[in-house]
Amino acid sequence: MKRRLLILRAGGMAALALPALAVRAGSYEDFFRAIDIDAPGIIRDLLARGFDPNARNPKGHVALSIALREQALKAAEALWAHPELDVNAENAVGETPLMMAAMRGELEWARRLIQRGARVNKPGWSPMHYAAIAPDQRMMQFMLAQGGEVGALSPNGTTPLMMAARNGDERTVDLLLARGADARLKNQAGYTAADMARSQDRDNLADRLQALLR
Repeated sequence: MKRRLLILRAGGMAALALPALAVRAGSYEDFFRAIDIDAPGIIRDLLARGFDPNARNPKGHVALSIALREQALKAAEALWAHPELDVNAENAVGETPLMMAAMRGELEWARRLIQRGARVNKPGWSPMHYAAIAPDQRMMQFMLAQGGEVGALSPNGTTPLMMAARNGDERTVDLLLARGADARLKNQAGYTAADMARSQDRDNLADRLQALLR
Protein backbone atom coordinates (compact mmCIF):
# COMPACT_ATOMS: atom_id res chain seq x y z
CA MET A 1 0.00 0.00 0.00
CA LYS A 2 2.81 2.34 0.94
CA ARG A 3 4.59 1.56 -2.35
CA ARG A 4 1.41 2.25 -4.30
CA LEU A 5 0.96 5.58 -2.50
CA LEU A 6 4.50 6.63 -3.44
CA ILE A 7 3.84 5.77 -7.08
CA LEU A 8 0.61 7.77 -7.05
CA ARG A 9 2.39 10.72 -5.47
CA ALA A 10 5.17 10.54 -8.03
CA GLY A 11 2.63 10.36 -10.81
CA GLY A 12 0.76 13.32 -9.38
CA MET A 13 3.89 15.40 -9.18
CA ALA A 14 4.79 14.54 -12.77
CA ALA A 15 1.31 15.54 -13.89
CA LEU A 16 1.63 18.85 -12.08
CA ALA A 17 4.96 19.46 -13.80
CA LEU A 18 3.60 18.87 -17.29
CA PRO A 19 2.07 22.33 -17.87
CA ALA A 20 5.34 24.04 -16.88
CA LEU A 21 7.31 21.75 -19.16
CA ALA A 22 4.91 22.47 -21.99
CA VAL A 23 5.33 26.21 -21.48
CA ARG A 24 9.11 25.87 -21.60
CA ALA A 25 8.99 23.68 -24.67
CA GLY A 26 6.78 26.18 -26.49
CA SER A 27 8.57 29.33 -25.32
CA TYR A 28 10.72 29.58 -28.44
CA GLU A 29 7.71 29.44 -30.75
CA ASP A 30 5.71 31.76 -28.48
CA PHE A 31 8.51 34.32 -28.43
CA PHE A 32 8.81 34.67 -32.19
CA ARG A 33 5.06 34.46 -32.68
CA ALA A 34 4.73 37.39 -30.25
CA ILE A 35 7.11 39.42 -32.41
CA ASP A 36 5.09 38.52 -35.51
CA ILE A 37 1.86 39.77 -33.93
CA ASP A 38 3.54 42.67 -32.06
CA ALA A 39 2.50 41.41 -28.62
CA PRO A 40 4.85 43.00 -26.05
CA GLY A 41 3.18 41.43 -23.01
CA ILE A 42 4.12 37.91 -24.06
CA ILE A 43 7.67 39.01 -24.81
CA ARG A 44 8.06 40.74 -21.45
CA ASP A 45 6.73 37.67 -19.65
CA LEU A 46 9.13 35.31 -21.41
CA LEU A 47 12.09 37.64 -20.87
CA ALA A 48 11.22 37.88 -17.17
CA ARG A 49 11.35 34.09 -17.01
CA GLY A 50 14.84 34.03 -18.51
CA PHE A 51 14.32 33.89 -22.27
CA ASP A 52 17.28 35.24 -24.25
CA PRO A 53 16.49 38.69 -25.80
CA ASN A 54 19.10 37.99 -28.48
CA ALA A 55 17.56 34.69 -29.60
CA ARG A 56 17.51 33.85 -33.30
CA ASN A 57 14.63 32.28 -35.19
CA PRO A 58 15.13 29.07 -37.24
CA LYS A 59 16.43 31.15 -40.16
CA GLY A 60 19.04 32.82 -37.96
CA HIS A 61 17.36 36.22 -37.72
CA VAL A 62 17.82 38.14 -34.46
CA ALA A 63 14.71 39.06 -32.46
CA LEU A 64 15.19 42.86 -32.50
CA SER A 65 16.09 42.83 -36.19
CA ILE A 66 12.88 40.96 -36.97
CA ALA A 67 10.80 43.41 -34.92
CA LEU A 68 12.33 46.43 -36.68
CA ARG A 69 12.15 44.86 -40.12
CA GLU A 70 8.45 44.06 -39.63
CA GLN A 71 7.88 47.39 -37.82
CA ALA A 72 6.54 45.53 -34.80
CA LEU A 73 7.55 48.47 -32.66
CA LYS A 74 5.77 47.50 -29.44
CA ALA A 75 7.63 44.19 -29.54
CA ALA A 76 10.85 46.12 -30.20
CA GLU A 77 10.21 48.26 -27.10
CA ALA A 78 9.76 45.14 -24.97
CA LEU A 79 13.11 43.80 -26.18
CA TRP A 80 14.75 47.21 -25.78
CA ALA A 81 14.03 47.25 -22.06
CA HIS A 82 16.20 44.19 -21.44
CA PRO A 83 19.68 45.07 -20.13
CA GLU A 84 21.36 42.20 -21.99
CA LEU A 85 20.08 43.18 -25.42
CA ASP A 86 22.94 43.15 -27.96
CA VAL A 87 22.34 46.00 -30.42
CA ASN A 88 25.11 44.70 -32.69
CA ALA A 89 23.88 41.11 -32.90
CA GLU A 90 24.13 39.87 -36.50
CA ASN A 91 22.12 37.30 -38.38
CA ALA A 92 23.64 34.70 -40.70
CA VAL A 93 24.26 37.27 -43.45
CA GLY A 94 25.62 39.99 -41.18
CA GLU A 95 22.49 42.13 -40.80
CA THR A 96 22.09 44.10 -37.57
CA PRO A 97 19.10 45.84 -35.94
CA LEU A 98 20.47 49.21 -37.12
CA MET A 99 20.44 47.97 -40.70
CA MET A 100 16.78 47.04 -40.39
CA ALA A 101 15.90 50.39 -38.81
CA ALA A 102 17.81 52.17 -41.58
CA MET A 103 16.06 50.26 -44.36
CA ARG A 104 12.62 51.01 -42.89
CA GLY A 105 13.40 54.68 -42.34
CA GLU A 106 12.87 54.33 -38.57
CA LEU A 107 14.92 57.41 -37.74
CA GLU A 108 14.21 57.51 -34.01
CA TRP A 109 15.10 53.85 -33.65
CA ALA A 110 18.33 54.41 -35.57
CA ARG A 111 19.17 57.26 -33.20
CA ARG A 112 18.46 55.17 -30.11
CA LEU A 113 20.45 52.20 -31.39
CA ILE A 114 23.51 54.33 -32.10
CA GLN A 115 23.25 55.97 -28.68
CA ARG A 116 23.30 52.46 -27.19
CA GLY A 117 26.41 51.50 -29.16
CA ALA A 118 25.25 50.24 -32.55
CA ARG A 119 27.95 50.49 -35.21
CA VAL A 120 27.28 52.73 -38.22
CA ASN A 121 30.29 51.35 -40.10
CA LYS A 122 31.26 47.71 -40.25
CA PRO A 123 32.95 45.38 -42.75
CA GLY A 124 30.76 43.93 -45.49
CA TRP A 125 27.16 45.04 -45.88
CA SER A 126 26.65 47.96 -43.54
CA PRO A 127 23.93 50.28 -42.26
CA MET A 128 25.01 52.75 -44.96
CA HIS A 129 23.91 50.33 -47.69
CA TYR A 130 20.54 49.88 -46.00
CA ALA A 131 20.10 53.61 -45.39
CA ALA A 132 20.50 54.03 -49.15
CA ILE A 133 17.18 52.27 -49.75
CA ALA A 134 15.22 54.03 -46.99
CA PRO A 135 11.95 55.72 -48.01
CA ASP A 136 13.59 59.15 -48.18
CA GLN A 137 16.93 60.88 -47.76
CA ARG A 138 16.59 61.70 -44.05
CA MET A 139 18.05 58.38 -42.94
CA MET A 140 21.12 58.88 -45.10
CA GLN A 141 21.51 62.44 -43.82
CA PHE A 142 21.47 61.07 -40.29
CA MET A 143 23.92 58.26 -41.02
CA LEU A 144 26.35 60.65 -42.67
CA ALA A 145 26.12 62.93 -39.64
CA GLN A 146 27.06 59.91 -37.49
CA GLY A 147 30.22 59.33 -39.54
CA GLY A 148 28.86 56.84 -42.06
CA GLU A 149 31.29 56.01 -44.88
CA VAL A 150 30.05 57.33 -48.23
CA GLY A 151 32.10 54.77 -50.13
CA ALA A 152 31.34 51.72 -47.99
CA LEU A 153 31.93 48.52 -49.97
CA SER A 154 29.87 45.35 -49.63
CA PRO A 155 31.54 41.95 -50.10
CA ASN A 156 30.80 42.17 -53.85
CA GLY A 157 31.93 45.78 -54.16
CA THR A 158 28.50 47.40 -54.11
CA THR A 159 28.37 50.96 -52.75
CA PRO A 160 25.56 52.90 -51.07
CA LEU A 161 25.29 54.98 -54.26
CA MET A 162 24.62 51.83 -56.28
CA MET A 163 21.97 50.75 -53.79
CA ALA A 164 20.30 54.16 -53.87
CA ALA A 165 20.39 54.22 -57.67
CA ARG A 166 18.74 50.81 -57.85
CA ASN A 167 16.08 51.09 -55.15
CA GLY A 168 16.41 54.31 -53.18
CA ASP A 169 15.04 57.82 -53.19
CA GLU A 170 16.66 60.01 -55.86
CA ARG A 171 17.34 62.66 -53.23
CA THR A 172 19.51 60.07 -51.49
CA VAL A 173 21.44 59.63 -54.74
CA ASP A 174 21.97 63.38 -54.97
CA LEU A 175 23.02 63.57 -51.33
CA LEU A 176 25.62 60.84 -51.76
CA LEU A 177 26.98 62.48 -54.90
CA ALA A 178 27.21 65.81 -53.07
CA ARG A 179 29.21 64.07 -50.32
CA GLY A 180 31.71 62.65 -52.78
CA ALA A 181 30.30 59.26 -53.83
CA ASP A 182 32.07 58.01 -56.95
CA ALA A 183 29.66 57.16 -59.79
CA ARG A 184 32.52 55.58 -61.76
CA LEU A 185 32.96 52.63 -59.43
CA LYS A 186 31.89 49.16 -60.54
CA ASN A 187 30.96 46.20 -58.38
CA GLN A 188 32.30 42.70 -58.97
CA ALA A 189 29.56 42.06 -61.54
CA GLY A 190 30.82 45.08 -63.51
CA TYR A 191 27.83 47.33 -62.75
CA THR A 192 28.03 51.06 -62.07
CA ALA A 193 25.36 53.04 -60.25
CA ALA A 194 23.98 54.03 -63.66
CA ASP A 195 23.69 50.35 -64.63
CA MET A 196 21.88 49.61 -61.39
CA ALA A 197 19.38 52.40 -62.03
CA ARG A 198 18.75 51.21 -65.57
CA SER A 199 18.16 47.64 -64.38
CA GLN A 200 15.06 48.96 -62.61
CA ASP A 201 13.91 51.09 -65.56
CA ARG A 202 14.98 54.27 -63.80
CA ASP A 203 16.23 55.62 -67.09
CA ASN A 204 16.24 59.34 -66.25
CA LEU A 205 18.35 58.69 -63.18
CA ALA A 206 20.58 56.33 -65.15
CA ASP A 207 21.15 59.02 -67.76
CA ARG A 208 22.10 61.55 -65.09
CA LEU A 209 24.57 59.13 -63.53
CA GLN A 210 25.94 58.11 -66.90
CA ALA A 211 26.65 61.75 -67.71
CA LEU A 212 29.00 61.86 -64.72
CA LEU A 213 31.16 59.20 -66.38
CA ARG A 214 31.94 61.31 -69.41
